[in-house]
Amino acid sequence: MAETETHQHVDPHDEDVHDANYQAPPEKTIEEIMAADQEDESLRRYKEALLGAAQTETIIVDPNDPRKVIVKKLALVVEGRDDMELDLSGDISHLKKQIFVIKEGVQYKVRIDFIVQREIVHGLKYVQKTYRMGVPVVVDKMTHMVGSYPPKKEIQFYLTPAEEAPSGMVSRGTYSVSSVFTDDDKHIHLKWDWTFEIKKDWA
Repeated sequence: MAETETHQHVDPHDEDVHDANYQAPPEKTIEEIMAADQEDESLRRYKEALLGAAQTETIIVDPNDPRKVIVKKLALVVEGRDDMELDLSGDISHLKKQIFVIKEGVQYKVRIDFIVQREIVHGLKYVQKTYRMGVPVVVDKMTHMVGSYPPKKEIQFYLTPAEEAPSGMVSRGTYSVSSVFTDDDKHIHLKWDWTFEIKKDWA
């Protein structure tokens, strides 16, 4: 797992989700991005390739949803096994009742599936804090800079680097996880809680 940090459990997504000293660059629309640096041919071609259809049309996947980022799914990815998935598109209040079983010591990755619509989003970030069930301190924290994404009609995704599940009798048990998908502009696109259990084997 990621480097261990221990904090008093006050709010699972408190001030350390965003660096108080970090100043994000000004938020720009697609039109502003395309209008800048027009004399730089290589940069212009890069922006055209990055933005795709969003240069010429407003990409709206769900007209009834005003959000720019719609988080659809979280998956635990383990080589050689089917992905274990959480549907984040509906009622997320019951997700903690779905318990992922993870074999101790296994290498796994977290995949986030999401849609970007309406405008480009800058500096997406995934923050995950893990707590041992019944123990009010953080036993593990990971922060991943996901990047900037243009609107697309297709689902986009981010896959974290591999993490190693803890192993040994002391590490076995149930863990609760608080996750947040945010960005440089401090928009909280989604916060959710989920649960996994470390076992000696998959069964």
